[in-house]
Amino acid sequence: MTHDHDLVLRPTAAQTEAALDPPPGRTGTDLVVETLAALGATTVFGAPGRPAPGVLDALHRTGLRHVGLRTVCDAGFAADAYGRVTGEAAPLLVPSGPGALAALAALQEARAASAPVLAIGGQVTGAGPGHGGPGHPRDLRDLSELRELPDRDGVFRGVVKSVHPVRTQSQIPSAIAEAWTSALTVPHGPVWVDVPRHVLLAETPVPVVTGGDTFPEELPPRPELTAVAADLLVRAERPAIVAGGGVVRADASGKLRQLAERIQAPVVTTSGGKGAFPWTHPLSLRSWSADRHTTELLEDADVLLVIGSGLGELSSGAGTFEPRGRIVQIQADLGKLESHHPALGIHADARLALQALLETVGERRDEAAPERVRAVLTEARARLAAQDLTLEQDVVAAVREALPTGTPSFWDPTVLTCWAWSALDARAPGAMHSAQGAGVPGYGFPAALGAAAADPTRPVLAVSGDDGALHAVAELATARQYDLNVTWLVTGDGGHGTGPDHVALAESFGVPGVRTSPPTLAADLAKALAAPGPSVVVLPTALRMPAQAHPG
Repeated sequence: MTHDHDLVLRPTAAQTEAALDPPPGRTGTDLVVETLAALGATTVFGAPGRPAPGVLDALHRTGLRHVGLRTVCDAGFAADAYGRVTGEAAPLLVPSGPGALAALAALQEARAASAPVLAIGGQVTGAGPGHGGPGHPRDLRDLSELRELPDRDGVFRGVVKSVHPVRTQSQIPSAIAEAWTSALTVPHGPVWVDVPRHVLLAETPVPVVTGGDTFPEELPPRPELTAVAADLLVRAERPAIVAGGGVVRADASGKLRQLAERIQAPVVTTSGGKGAFPWTHPLSLRSWSADRHTTELLEDADVLLVIGSGLGELSSGAGTFEPRGRIVQIQADLGKLESHHPALGIHADARLALQALLETVGERRDEAAPERVRAVLTEARARLAAQDLTLEQDVVAAVREALPTGTPSFWDPTVLTCWAWSALDARAPGAMHSAQGAGVPGYGFPAALGAAAADPTRPVLAVSGDDGALHAVAELATARQYDLNVTWLVTGDGGHGTGPDHVALAESFGVPGVRTSPPTLAADLAKALAAPGPSVVVLPTALRMPAQAHPG
């Protein structure tokens, strides 16, 4: 084996000029921002407080756009959404010291949803006179400095995908590039880079950063596992498929459809995998994974192919799922592989695993499969019809009618969200997102702002309950400041029984608001989505949940 390659490693003339004639007064913060720009970042998210010192000034010098939200957690949700809709790592600046902890809920959500977020913090170290000098932080158990927090890396390590501490300025470009690669290597996820304040503030002799190519690693399936899985599927009598968010993130919806049609297997998509399979396809069980009739069909499958799902609570009949056949599980996140049920576990990216199966598996005919799907959907509709839930179904239909195909939507935990998980046709992969990791109220609106920042040419929908909306109401100021095309639908969950007038509240921020009703919802929502800039639509109607689909 030889390592003698013909790579061109000589710097270009522009790189040489930048390295030998750097602008005066550069500091460690310039190294941070130059590295982000070299890696391809265009937008950075942050919040008021004390971010990494000097970074905002450095951003202005490089031309990177800074989108500042009103809270650290909301900035994290915005970065999460930016990463989801673009597939790029979203830089997030967090405050020094304990203020960084406010980002943890957002980073937990990003970890659960495999959203690539690159969080950067400036730690207070107490370095300086009497503390060992620059570059030699003292023992952080002596918390006499303002905003000091011991072992911030340890706090974040339990939440993020990887931690990348920095001690010196020369480490900054490589640490950030390494973190960027980690965030974008499947499974995607949030990463943490912590740079001491004195490292950021000091002038730097390190040349201007101009090179930033990174190469995230791919995760193909092991060939012996592909061979076994293909044999199981082609010989199965009643195969079925569960498609999760991993299919959407891998851009593998087309390959999923090809495989389902080749082996004639019914497909159910999880709440995270909505849009991964065509809603009206003859093999589509849609997203009724919480319905007992769907669960029974999956339990009866002699081979169940699970792609990009951990089979958690939301995708396994509220934990009642007891499969009787063989499970083949394809999962990029090793920690979720066989985490709930024994399986032929294939640690792989969904797109590459589906490609391998398509290259290997033979055709299987089953003329009865579409009829089994129709029977399950008929039973699911009958169960709802017996509960007098016409209002709720009409509201879901109105939202679908108003949403242009491909419009991203971001949903708080609310009654309407629970309905949408099962009954809303997303029409496109990656069009519906919700807080399933941290599960916190207040996710939807700031996340929608992040998606709108990623693509200002199209509208974005946010959905919250009237109580949940209060968690993010300050971001109306952000929406107005940047004139982001986000329509916020606030529904009447009832909650604590008291609350503000959300229309008047929106208008106090200079954001137009309208109060609607179920008969006028589709028209009012469509009008708001078509108008430029932010808007609020309030539906003060209490919605009901359907009866529990899985008794006990």
